[in-house]
Amino acid sequence: MKKILSLCAALSLAVVTSSCNDFLDINVDPNTPSQPVLDLLLPATQVSMGVQIGGSALNRISTVVVQHATQNLASRFDFNGATFQTAWNNLYAEALKDIDLVIKQGTERNQWGYVGIAKLEKAYIYSIMVDLWGDVPFTEASAGDANLNPKFDKGEDVYKAVFALIDEGITDLNKTPYISPGNADVLYRGDRTLWIRMANSLKLKLLNQIRLVPAERDRVIRDINALIAGNNLISTNAQDFTFRFGTTETPQNRHPVHISEYRATKDFWMDQGFMERLYNTDDPRLRYYVYRQTNNAGVNFTRTSNGYGGRFTGDPTGAPADNAVRATFGIYPYGGLYDNNPITGLPTTNQFLTNAGTNSPAAHRVVATTDGSGAGIFPMITNAMVNFILAEAALTLGTQGNARTYLQNAITAHLNSVNSFVTSAGNSGTPLSAATITAFVNNRLAQFDAADNAGKLQLVMTEKYIALFGNGIESYNDYRRTGLPALMAPISPLNPFPLRFTYSLRELTTNSNAPAQNALTKPVFWDL
Repeated sequence: MKKILSLCAALSLAVVTSSCNDFLDINVDPNTPSQPVLDLLLPATQVSMGVQIGGSALNRISTVVVQHATQNLASRFDFNGATFQTAWNNLYAEALKDIDLVIKQGTERNQWGYVGIAKLEKAYIYSIMVDLWGDVPFTEASAGDANLNPKFDKGEDVYKAVFALIDEGITDLNKTPYISPGNADVLYRGDRTLWIRMANSLKLKLLNQIRLVPAERDRVIRDINALIAGNNLISTNAQDFTFRFGTTETPQNRHPVHISEYRATKDFWMDQGFMERLYNTDDPRLRYYVYRQTNNAGVNFTRTSNGYGGRFTGDPTGAPADNAVRATFGIYPYGGLYDNNPITGLPTTNQFLTNAGTNSPAAHRVVATTDGSGAGIFPMITNAMVNFILAEAALTLGTQGNARTYLQNAITAHLNSVNSFVTSAGNSGTPLSAATITAFVNNRLAQFDAADNAGKLQLVMTEKYIALFGNGIESYNDYRRTGLPALMAPISPLNPFPLRFTYSLRELTTNSNAPAQNALTKPVFWDL
C-alpha cells in the first residue's frame, strides 16, 4: 500500500487538492491486503488524473495561452524544462502507474468493470499527453524499474493505441458478470452505461481532432457517422465526464485555482481581452466567470473603469499592487463568488448582461479563503462539448446532423450546466431564467443563420471557446486545429505561440532515450 499512501502525501504536498480521505471514501483497510486493493487504486487513479491534468500547470498554462486568464511569463510564452515537470512526472509515476496496476490486478481477478474503466482513463490521459507534448513514452512506459529509459513513441502511434484502448475498455465493460466498482469510482459510481457513453464521446473528440490528417479523413467521417447512428454519446448534462473538487480547507481539497486566488496574493489576472469579449457581446456568463473585488478598477490598477480590472496578454510590466482590487475568478467553474453587483456603463440595448435584480447598494469585497466554496469542477468531456464537436464536424466534414441544431443544444447545455453548478451544494449564485437561456440561444442562432459558412464555423468555435472556460486544454487544442476564435496578439512575447509544451527536464536528463527538448514551433501530428 505504499504507492497509495504516497499518492495522498504527494497531493497534499503539492497543495493542489486535499486528502485522499475525502476523495477516497472507501471502507477498506489498506494495511491488511498483501496486494494492491482495486477499491483503493481506482479512486487514486481518478484523483491523480483530475488533479494532474485539471489542476496542474497543464490546464493552468493552457488557460493563459488561450487568454481565459493571464500571467506575466506564461502569457509571453516563457516555458522551460521545469514548467510542466511536476505534471509530467506525476502522470507517469502516479496516475498511469496505478492505472496499469488496476488493469493487471483486475484482469487476474476477472474484475472487468475496474479494468474497462482503467483502460478508458489511460486512453484519456495519453490522448491529452500527445495533444500537449507530441511524442511521449507509451509502449515501454509501464515497465517501471525494469526499464528506466523508455523510448518515446510517435504521437500518431500513441493515438492509434488510444483508439484501441477505448475499444478494449468498452469490450471489458460489456463482459459478464459485471461487478460494479460502486463508490470506488468517484466519477460515475460504477455505472458502466455512463462509462460507455464517455468512451464513445472520447472517441468522437479524438476523431474530430485528427480530421485534418489527409489519410484519416474518410475514416473520420465514417466513424463519426457511426457514433451518431449508435446514439450512445454523452447526451445530457447528468452524463458529463467531470472531475469534482471538494469544499474543505483542512484537509485541503478545493479547486487549485480557488486555493491560489482566494487569498491575499494571487497567481493570475483575468485576461482583459476575454472579459471585454463577454462584456461587448452581451454575454451573461461574465457574472459567473469573473468576480470584481471593487467597482472602480481597470487595466493594470487604473481606477477609471467598472471593476473589470485585469491585464492584456503578454504584458511585460511588473506586477502592480493590485491584489485587492483586480478582478478575479468567479463562481463558475472554480467555486468562487457570484458577482451580483451593478455594472456601470452597460449599453441600454443589452438583453442578457443587465443590472436587473442586482445588489443595492453594491456589495463588492476583497476575496478571502472563506469566500466561495472552492467546490469547483474540471469538465473533461461534457454534453455541451459533444454537441460543439458535432457542429464542427457537420460544418467541416459534412457528417450527419444539423450544425445549427447541434449549436443550439451545445449552448443550451452549457448554460444549464452553469445553472446547476451555481445552485448545487456548496455554491451560491443566481441562476439564469429559462426565458433568458432561450432568448440568448435564439440570439446566437440568429447570428449563425446570418453568417456564411466560414462565419458559421467561427461562431461555433467562439461559443465553444467561451463555454470551455475552466478547461484551457481543449481550447488550446481547438485553437491550434482551427485558428478560432481570433485571439489578441501578446504585447511582448518572448517566444512564438507554442504549438506544443516543453518536456520535463528531469525526463530529458535521466532517460537516455529521450529526444531533444521540444521545439515550441513544431506542431503535433494532427495540427496541419
